[in-house]
Amino acid sequence: MNENVDMSIEFAGLKTVNPVWTASGTCGYADELSDFMDLNRLGGFITKSITIKPRPGNDTPRVVETDSGMLNAIGLANLGVDEFIAQKLPVIEKLTVPVFVNVAGETIDDYVAVAQRLCQYPQIAGFELNISCPNVKHGGITFGTEPDVIKEITSALKAACGQKILIVKLTPSVTDISVTAKAAVEGGADALSLINTFTAMVIDIETRKPVLANRTGGLSGPAIKPIAVYMVNKVYNEVTKGANIPILGMGGIRTASDAIEFMLAGASAVAIGTANFIEPDTAIKIIDGIEKYCQAHQVNAVKDLIGALQ
Repeated sequence: MNENVDMSIEFAGLKTVNPVWTASGTCGYADELSDFMDLNRLGGFITKSITIKPRPGNDTPRVVETDSGMLNAIGLANLGVDEFIAQKLPVIEKLTVPVFVNVAGETIDDYVAVAQRLCQYPQIAGFELNISCPNVKHGGITFGTEPDVIKEITSALKAACGQKILIVKLTPSVTDISVTAKAAVEGGADALSLINTFTAMVIDIETRKPVLANRTGGLSGPAIKPIAVYMVNKVYNEVTKGANIPILGMGGIRTASDAIEFMLAGASAVAIGTANFIEPDTAIKIIDGIEKYCQAHQVNAVKDLIGALQ
């Protein structure tokens, strides 16, 4: 058994200590999970969405469990870019883990304004462009289904974020995700993250009403994992492999085995989301599990798993 596994990867020019990140929206702004694990052991951390102005989010109830997953309709609730700078950047500055800010908005100008405000701060490694949230009336998924719009907003954000890494987060709610992935790459994306949640509904049969106040929410968790693995593999083979664009894979990852599936399918790194609500230290267990897998299978470097599907 090889005890010395190189767990580091390169992601859009950034070297990270391992391929395990957090997924936006599930871990707050950085410090919420610090009581449960050493955040600096992570390969990367992605904040919840930040908008130019504070957002209260949708009415409650806005989270409901379902078979093998959960629906959320948070509605991009956040404290806004000004308070994020004042309250959260001092916390982020103390971390060694690369931190990416998920950026959202109702117009392209909104997105650009947030990136311009934050790109000057060295403690921010880059941005994740949220054009795939299904729980807001304006922005979100409305930007993420039309290739021309994706290309336009990606290009605008890339121009606004300077030397920072730009990751574009894609929705699965399209006919062909390779088409939208290609549009993002043509627009200047340094990386892609996929997949975001599926629009879904849970109904209370006693009241005959949707459980969520928003009626619909985004389905995440183990229920979507096989679809996410397929979509990562499709985009890897058809879009990113030849372009040397890394994929951040996500969607129902609970175990090291799940994470390894995504890497074999073509993901350079993986992000843990819904599982954090069950076990907040899931990411650390997955890091250790991937290392044990590599040791048992004579894999000297974890990067050798990327796209190694036979």
